[in-house]
Amino acid sequence: MKLNQINLDDVVTILSVDKDASIKRRLFDLGFIPGEEVKCVLMSPAHNPVAYEINGSVIALRGVDAHHIEVAYERN
Repeated sequence: MKLNQINLDDVVTILSVDKDASIKRRLFDLGFIPGEEVKCVLMSPAHNPVAYEINGSVIALRGVDAHHIEVAYERN
């Protein structure tokens, strides 16, 4: 599943970032690296952009950028 497909208040773990994404380095710099936990905290009325909490920071991403991040729901 892609990050842009999760709902408000969902918590997921990053599995990977598309290797061919032109924004890959920027996403890594922002903390979107495999193994990190991400929570969807805010959505604009049109659901683009969406704000995600990661490592104590809130980062807004456009859907086209969040589409490059593969995630999975936490399993307890």
